[in-house]
Amino acid sequence: MQRAQRLADKIAIVTGAAKGIGLAVAQALGNEGAAVMVSDVDDSAAQSAVNSLKQQGIRAEHTHCDVSKKDQVQQLIQQTVQQLGGIDILVANAGIVKASPFLEMSEQDFDAVLAVNLKGVFLTCQAAAQQMVTQGRGGAIITMSSVNGVMAIPSIAGYNASKGGVDNLTRCMALALAPHNIRVNAIGPGSINTEVLASVVSDQAAMARVLSRTPLGRVGEPSEIGSVAAFLASQDASYMTGQIVYVDGGRMALNYTVPVPQQQ
Repeated sequence: MQRAQRLADKIAIVTGAAKGIGLAVAQALGNEGAAVMVSDVDDSAAQSAVNSLKQQGIRAEHTHCDVSKKDQVQQLIQQTVQQLGGIDILVANAGIVKASPFLEMSEQDFDAVLAVNLKGVFLTCQAAAQQMVTQGRGGAIITMSSVNGVMAIPSIAGYNASKGGVDNLTRCMALALAPHNIRVNAIGPGSINTEVLASVVSDQAAMARVLSRTPLGRVGEPSEIGSVAAFLASQDASYMTGQIVYVDGGRMALNYTVPVPQQQ
């Protein structure tokens, strides 16, 4: 007997959805029955993502959106309403990282990261929430935090600061939107098998360092973040709001390093 789709007839926006975690989230929501607006600044990759989702039987469209630009965010909301019929779910996933030693970090890089990762979350969540309130049927908002919103890596200070801001912004929005039956939660991934991780973990020694801080002994898959997003968007999480759910292989519970299995 086939399991009922938890998000049947729901309409979702996923920002930064052309690849990696964002695409996995879009796929997970779509597999649960939601129609998905794929938002990204990479139009070619977004179109490829939509083609892939449609081949899986998922209703999907895409639009260009730089989440740090209010006019583009407003256009994203309007286009989603026009093409898909409303907004029930927002996953504010779009994010960037710029690494450099703290003493050499440029103001431009710091500003760029905060503009996308924090201001962009504020703009997209506010605009989507306004539409949800107008519709009057509640909704679910999911922000993408990180273990680095709590833990520190000095070479990505701007990223760490932005994700710490996302954590408290999530809590503030949860309180503000609770009277409208709009739930707001965050996901805090650990090391996930994406292009971003591959760019940092370029050899076996680097991977060993990542795994030494990961009790489960492996990196996570984007689909494992997608599964949590689908849960948080569904009625299965109907009494959850203002929470940050960490999906990190045990990293944040760890107070020491663990032996790394020998690579074959």
